[in-house]
Amino acid sequence: MSPLPVLIRHLGLVPYQATYQAMQHFTDNRHAETLDELWVLQHPPVYTLGQAGKPEHLLNPGNIPVYHIDRGGQVTYHGPGQLVVYVFMDIKRRNWGVKQLVQALEQAVIDYLASQQINGNRREKAPGVYVEKCKIASLGLRIRRGCCYHGLSLNIDMDLTPFQHINPCGYAGLEVTQLRDLGTTEDFEQVSAQFLRYLLDTLNFFIKENIYN
Repeated sequence: MSPLPVLIRHLGLVPYQATYQAMQHFTDNRHAETLDELWVLQHPPVYTLGQAGKPEHLLNPGNIPVYHIDRGGQVTYHGPGQLVVYVFMDIKRRNWGVKQLVQALEQAVIDYLASQQINGNRREKAPGVYVEKCKIASLGLRIRRGCCYHGLSLNIDMDLTPFQHINPCGYAGLEVTQLRDLGTTEDFEQVSAQFLRYLLDTLNFFIKENIYN
């Protein structure tokens, strides 16, 4: 299939709740001709708990807000220095299943890491990307009327301490890592631009328009 057009919104550092509501609004109001979008952003410190999320995986959230949301998966943390890409794709239009979408998102991270001489890998029944035993990228998706939203996060250069106050993705003792600690010296904007090229490839997109907010 020829690459499909996508609109990329570069949103900067944006609050979680308003962005979450905007995601739902976009998905609820899109139609058969709506262009797919990627939202590229960072969030202030926040914990999010998925639909089946168990509160006991929040060990000590402290002053960091917690949002119960409608994606799959358990609990994760978002904060400055972590790249978040929300994926708004009509998977029904391109005859993709959820498994194919998850594998494409993971592959983009694995391919990017390989370009940095870092070996990323998958785990059975634990979506995301890992470097040895440490998680570096998380995935969480929701499919509504054949369209997906939510997406992935990639740890670039952030304070990882809040991950110690949860069971990341529901796994007690799961260690988390980031690009800075693995020797990557590029800054956030450089990593974002580089990673997006791999994501566009695995999702079979070409850029129709970039919008900088």
